[in-house]
Amino acid sequence: MITFLSNLVIPALVLMIVIHGLSKKVDIYDVFVEGSKESFEMILSMFPCLLGMIFGINIFIKSGLLEFCFSFLNPLLTMIKMPIEVLTMALMRPISGSSTLAILNNVFTASGPDSFVGRLASVIQGSTDTTLYILTLYFGSIGIKKTRYALKAGLFADIIGIIASIIVVTLFFG
Repeated sequence: MITFLSNLVIPALVLMIVIHGLSKKVDIYDVFVEGSKESFEMILSMFPCLLGMIFGINIFIKSGLLEFCFSFLNPLLTMIKMPIEVLTMALMRPISGSSTLAILNNVFTASGPDSFVGRLASVIQGSTDTTLYILTLYFGSIGIKKTRYALKAGLFADIIGIIASIIVVTLFFG
């Protein structure tokens, strides 16, 4: 029953919009085409920001800098019970959601979703956000140059999410 109702949500929403447009005597098709034109312009304005971000991420990953830094952090990570695989994910999460999903998939393949590492990676995935992606893409696409406190607040929230994930997963599953 739930699946049937959830399959009806979007068609019902579209139908409500069409009925509302007809009741207000709006030319629905012309408004739809105009909205499509505006979205195409928005995509074109967002593309340079997205391309620059992807380029920067690939340079960072392919340079080997991440692995070099991890070699020094291994004793600290062992002390706080944070597997090195999860650290990669925690550092990449503010930058890219799709890369962290790939890392999460690798963690699941190597350790399993019900392992400590799998659970910790899952909780970190759900407790953090793609802060730099959001700032680059959305702020850049509308021309905001000074992010003021948005970057600091977003990264602080990510750090708190990672720390809370380690504590909660260690308490419940450690």
